[in-house]
Amino acid sequence: MDKQQVMSAAESVLMHTYGRFPMVLDHGDGVYLYETDGTKYLDFAAGIAVFALGYGNQDYNNALKGQIDKLLHTSNYYYNEPALAAAQYVCKASGMDRVFFTNSGAEAVEGAIKVARKLYYNKHGKADSTIIAMDHSFHGRTLGAVSVTGKAAYREPFEPLIGGVLFAEYNNLDSVKALIDDRTAAIILETVQGEGGIHPAEKEFLQGVRKLCDEHGICMISDEIQCGMGRTGTMFAYEQYGILPDVVTMAKALGCGVPVGAFAARGEAALALVPGDHGSTYGGNPFVCKAVETVFELFKKQNVLGNVAEVAPYLWETLEKLREEFPVIVGHRGIGLMQGLQFSVPVGDIVKATMAEGCILIAAGADVIRFIPPLVITKAHVDEMANALRKAIRSVVNGK
Repeated sequence: MDKQQVMSAAESVLMHTYGRFPMVLDHGDGVYLYETDGTKYLDFAAGIAVFALGYGNQDYNNALKGQIDKLLHTSNYYYNEPALAAAQYVCKASGMDRVFFTNSGAEAVEGAIKVARKLYYNKHGKADSTIIAMDHSFHGRTLGAVSVTGKAAYREPFEPLIGGVLFAEYNNLDSVKALIDDRTAAIILETVQGEGGIHPAEKEFLQGVRKLCDEHGICMISDEIQCGMGRTGTMFAYEQYGILPDVVTMAKALGCGVPVGAFAARGEAALALVPGDHGSTYGGNPFVCKAVETVFELFKKQNVLGNVAEVAPYLWETLEKLREEFPVIVGHRGIGLMQGLQFSVPVGDIVKATMAEGCILIAAGADVIRFIPPLVITKAHVDEMANALRKAIRSVVNGK
């Protein structure tokens, strides 16, 4: 089928839950994606922060091919070596004691919520706990994850959701304090809000939340699904704030394309769930855990964090030059290779025009373009992206 036939046929059988771009992607190579007709794109979205290692990494591919020939799945009634290796890597990198592997980030959030509520139940012998979440947050699309997502438009069509969720203002510690009482089981927040517009936590805020949790016996949950796994320059973004959460959720680049997530916990939170409390048929199977194990190995082998440290400041400088060049750009924020430009106009047409120039970017809300490329990009790729975006802004905003 040609490109148009594929898109038309897909629209007739797939649920209309995505506003898809008119592209039929076929394969990737390095940091580039190709359509079935050969059209080439520089990828500055990385499958929404997933493909940290880029496309066609032969070490990664060969490791997974080898695991396919050995064992894809058993069940969690048995042990397997890839799950052990993956768990050891996750615990060492995150500072947590134990980990549970899931199929997605949303499932990781569900598990983290259950940990917090089970902890509260164990302490108080009753199931009346509340959870404090943040305005403008995003934690996933399942009912539990939507319940703690701070955007009413995502929640209201699916109510009633899980109860006992209160929303505080991100980076406003007083608003968090005002919601804490003896029923508060957890505070959940993204270390860097992604879908909400690329908003990093302020150091005083995050450290203040940690202190409040310590003082009141509250479980602190850090959602690092998008900002974790090296994207901000450290394996997990909270490392830069000098704190450790009680529970951390991760996914996306954890498997670099294989659908796997995890929630990890330390101390009493790591022991809250007992047999019968939680489970997953596919979670932690040998195939996905081989992917996790390989990702950690390749991060070290390829010095991925070192590359982020080198390229991220250059991306910042480049985006600052664009901000100075175009008055329509009114804000710039982010950490590492997770940055955003805020515009005074909707960015949808600019994103489309940038794609027409051969570069894939995505939005974070109506007025922010986010930059979450593979973590293996070079400064030359930053220049290539900037040239495409510059042309797109001129064509859309200035009409030339």
